[in-house]
Amino acid sequence: MIPYSRQHITKDDIRAVSAALRAPSITQGPAIEAFEQSLIRATGAKYAVAFSSGTAALHAAYAALGLKKGDEIITTGLTFAATASMMLALELKPVFADIDAQSGTLDPEAVEKKITKRTRAIVAVDYAGRPVDIDALRKVARKHKLVFIEDGAQSLGASYHKKRVGSQADMTMFSFHPVKSITTGEGGAIATDTEVYAKRMRRFRTHGITKDRSEMKRRDKAAWYHEMLDFGFNYRLTDIQAALGVSQMKRLRSHVQKRKALADRYFKLLKNIKGLELPAQDDAIIKSAWHLFPIRVAPEMRDRIFTKLRAKGIGVQVHYVPVYMHPYYANLGYKRGTCPKTEVYSASEISIPLYPTLSKKEQDYVVSALKNILASL
Repeated sequence: MIPYSRQHITKDDIRAVSAALRAPSITQGPAIEAFEQSLIRATGAKYAVAFSSGTAALHAAYAALGLKKGDEIITTGLTFAATASMMLALELKPVFADIDAQSGTLDPEAVEKKITKRTRAIVAVDYAGRPVDIDALRKVARKHKLVFIEDGAQSLGASYHKKRVGSQADMTMFSFHPVKSITTGEGGAIATDTEVYAKRMRRFRTHGITKDRSEMKRRDKAAWYHEMLDFGFNYRLTDIQAALGVSQMKRLRSHVQKRKALADRYFKLLKNIKGLELPAQDDAIIKSAWHLFPIRVAPEMRDRIFTKLRAKGIGVQVHYVPVYMHPYYANLGYKRGTCPKTEVYSASEISIPLYPTLSKKEQDYVVSALKNILASL
């Protein structure tokens, strides 16, 4: 089976993890800061806070806003469930706005139509590794005094107006799941230029506890003393994972370049095929990290094509069921028809294999199988 994506682990990665296992500290040690510093260099942000997962990172980011029960956050339905679920974890209300039908990313005009007196933030998802329209969304956020968060789980290494993703939103989340730009096994991070957010998130990942004297109520205690200032969780990344992350970050640029080269080749091999719509291409403003290569077909044919590709050993996937159409959200009162463009996109999408070690031979097989299936329908 050719998977839709997979991790790339080298001997250097294995040596880095092995060294971390022999170190005095395998959690809460120096590898965490080294990994965070590598993210700062890669994004241009002032601060980076690492977490045990991208989901934990989102939870921390939303908590750092200090919002009240019932406050609203506008986001997209074309995303993994965690983007909205961590809002529910804090008793916030996810509000879903529609997408641009070609890029799959949030439509700024649709976002503005959803703003109410309870709206506090916008969370835009860089779908398939393609950055959202940052300028337009940031303009909407500033106009209405909202926080702008970029869910960049899929876009580490991408850029917008020649600026790296992670340096332009109030907070940007990254994921280090094995299929992402780089991996720590599981893991996530928030990049931000706002010191107060960084401090709140560092406490949140460690049970709300601080050992920083400048943050304490009692500063005259002995060195063992610590204070719980907020409610929090154990969302720490281990040094073992961070060491893998540091090693992987050295190949971030090459990983993204390889993904782009494969995406460019797909565009050449799949152009002008009847019944097949290709994703938005890079342009002068937006450079994707090419986490996915999402093709679209007629909704009524999608599942048949998906099944036939799987039968030929091609591990295609679908990204995503609109979040608000999951049964859990239906039980909360969310309804089909909320975002028509999102629903059409979801019903027609198939993610075909794309990862740095995908060979040309494998890619040719995927293309040939897809062409033959489409021609037979």
